[in-house]
Amino acid sequence: MNKMAIALLLCLAGGIAAQAKQAGEARPADQRLTEYFASETARLQSQCLSDVKTLADWETQRPVYRRQLLEMLGLDPFPEKTPLNPVVTGTIDHERFTVENLHFQSMPGLYVTGNLYVPKDLDKPAPTILYVCGHGAVKKDNVSYGNKVAYQHHGAWFARNGYVCLVIDTVQLGEIEGIHHGTYRYNMWWWNSRGYTPAGVETWNCVRALDYLETRKEVDATRFGVTGRSGGGAYSWWIAAIDDRIKATVPVAGITDLQNHVVDGCVEGHCDCMFIVNTYGWDYPMVAALVAPKPLLISNTDKDTIFPLDGVYRVHQKVREIYRLCGAADKLGLQITEGPHKDTQELRIHALVWFNRFLKGENPTISEPATPFFEPEQLRVFKDLPADEVNTKIQERFVPMASPSSAPQTSQDWAAMRDAWMKSLRERTFRGWPSDREAGPLDVDRVLSVEADGVRLTAFEFTSQPHVRLRLFCLQSTQDAPNTSSVRMDILDQAGWRQWLAAMRSRFEKDLSSYALPDANPAAFDSLRAALEAGSGPMAFVCPRGIGPDAWSGDERKQIQFQRRFMLLGQTADAMRVWDVRRAIQVLRHLNATAEAAVTITAQGDMAGIALYASLFESGIGGLDLVDLPPTHAQGPTFLNVLRYLDVPQAVALAAERHRVQLHVETPGPWQFPQAVAAGLGWNDRLHIDACAETQASQ
Repeated sequence: MNKMAIALLLCLAGGIAAQAKQAGEARPADQRLTEYFASETARLQSQCLSDVKTLADWETQRPVYRRQLLEMLGLDPFPEKTPLNPVVTGTIDHERFTVENLHFQSMPGLYVTGNLYVPKDLDKPAPTILYVCGHGAVKKDNVSYGNKVAYQHHGAWFARNGYVCLVIDTVQLGEIEGIHHGTYRYNMWWWNSRGYTPAGVETWNCVRALDYLETRKEVDATRFGVTGRSGGGAYSWWIAAIDDRIKATVPVAGITDLQNHVVDGCVEGHCDCMFIVNTYGWDYPMVAALVAPKPLLISNTDKDTIFPLDGVYRVHQKVREIYRLCGAADKLGLQITEGPHKDTQELRIHALVWFNRFLKGENPTISEPATPFFEPEQLRVFKDLPADEVNTKIQERFVPMASPSSAPQTSQDWAAMRDAWMKSLRERTFRGWPSDREAGPLDVDRVLSVEADGVRLTAFEFTSQPHVRLRLFCLQSTQDAPNTSSVRMDILDQAGWRQWLAAMRSRFEKDLSSYALPDANPAAFDSLRAALEAGSGPMAFVCPRGIGPDAWSGDERKQIQFQRRFMLLGQTADAMRVWDVRRAIQVLRHLNATAEAAVTITAQGDMAGIALYASLFESGIGGLDLVDLPPTHAQGPTFLNVLRYLDVPQAVALAAERHRVQLHVETPGPWQFPQAVAAGLGWNDRLHIDACAETQASQ
């Protein structure tokens, strides 16, 4: 992407923020966040396929991209192909085809329900379409019949035109109802930490559906096609990109780019199954390119609000260059028909024409519409749902977690363990951090300096990265020496910020009047002043992005969609808060009074986890004082993929090698691993666990 295009994106972001502000809805933090999302989107757009200039480049990069896609779907390592155990539970007879109601297990207990449409009077194996369904729920009397019922007209239509067609249910809307909306609806942010997306399960079910079809005598396994619309369009992309058995593809209304999703807000219209866990910072033309050079028809309507036309065009434009390099420009098509996000007749006709051309080598006149023939009850697979199903909890087991760690026996064993974890954190968990060059200078600016009752309050603004401007507050005794050997930094969550403001209001109300101040708490201020007078050294207080002075406005739903945008950019809000804490530590190195001081970081709850990880990447940390540190990332904080490699106790061990760690927790049980490591390697003096968190927090 050229500089002008990036500038236009940023102008768009600024325009959106300005309009919201005029409507009384925006604050400076919201405007900066909007600009941040636009800037990060532009960065990833500019990188998309930028390393592919020649066919040789593509042939070198394609295997790398495919492996990355498998990883971002949760399919690396590739799951074991266990027995499918297919069962046909019923058959429907139509004058031109039969329908088999069937199920198979893509993994033990992971049932895939479907309908297999087989033309009558086949004299040889036929080309075969895998039809993957969008979000079309069919329920009667609280019984789910699967979204295969909503899309039955496609299966019947393909069968009447000489194709075998398997229509399979999805995880969420099958006869066994699982979940697609973990982050969208249920606050299951551990899906990000686990590296889990239901897109991976849907892709795996497609892989196993092809495995099943290969066992059928009616099927010509050399002529597989895949299609589907909306969610099914997305799954068509995934399976066509990773499985070379697919020979022709028609994804319908299943893809657009990051600009639509992140900047324009289309992410808010999509559940989690539409997205990879974007570890490697992809824009979606990367997925489309992996289908090349196989025949691909990108199909959409012109008034689709969740797959807008401009984004579809941009995807096509990018992937067209890859097809051109492959000498396959004639195998890429773009079909745009009039209409909203809807399963229209025009979309279906073009799909059949495409498959006729590339799977049959024909172009007959299409005279029959796609028509549903059956009642939901006729297409039902299960009379009673199987007791051993794992569909409803597949998110808890699909992506393997790191095995429980045994304490290393030698320093060499520990070094190998530590280095592997740190490598994974850098490359797969915090990969979305900016480089030092991208982050730019700290640009520290003192914006406040006042004194009251022997206490000096100073505020510094600094740049964490472009469009993220934060404040660091410092408290010092007016009797402090110019330089100090230690400084305490508190990482504040929203509750901590309110408590700090309450303490400050009793002496600095006028100076902090730009904030919404809670009731004053003079006793809290007196406690801080006493600590300063006792010679504890300066105290610093910082809120990472989205908190305190930089809090984003909006209700819970809006906050959820902010967090989902971070994931689409290959980040999480919490991971970028770790970066903010790192930059705040660097600010203390920048200030004359604290440049040589050892920094002791204090934090509580999720902020304790954020402080813990920040300390792994910065030098000069004197110690950590952490209250109510979550014992697992399943509770927080949320970092991409982290549970695939390590959990919070392992991070505590990493920190204890570097500096003193004091934990104030409810029970010492979860912390046996760092205790064992510290004991075995002689770090007992660096790790202290106080099982009195409630008392400590109240203090």
